Amino acid sequence: QVQLVESGGGLVQAGGSLRLSCAASGSINSFNEMNWYRQAAGKQRELVATATSSGSTNYADSVKGRFTISRDNVKNTVSLQMYSLKAEDTAVYYCNARRRDGLRYSDYWGQGTQVTVSS
Repeated sequence: QVQLVESGGGLVQAGGSLRLSCAASGSINSFNEMNWYRQAAGKQRELVATATSSGSTNYADSVKGRFTISRDNVKNTVSLQMYSLKAEDTAVYYCNARRRDGLRYSDYWGQGTQVTVSS
């Protein structure tokens, strides 16, 4: 079991930046993926960025070039640096830890942090 706690959300003007952080209660070394998801009001939760245990990163097309995910396996943290924020980035952002075992996987979620971008 691991608990994830997000921080860093808030209100920002369009074009601004925010840095989200996710602190894990234990080691994240065993998790294949550390992800940031987001869910806007009335929409499905969507994957925003992934940092794998092998060191690779992936991004949703909508945030490529604007967001950067960083994973620190020593401090057991994951961050999401967001630049050039747009109104459509407004959502609750969730940290996710995923451990895969063949076709099966285990997910752990944080409670979420609200990001609001005013236009």
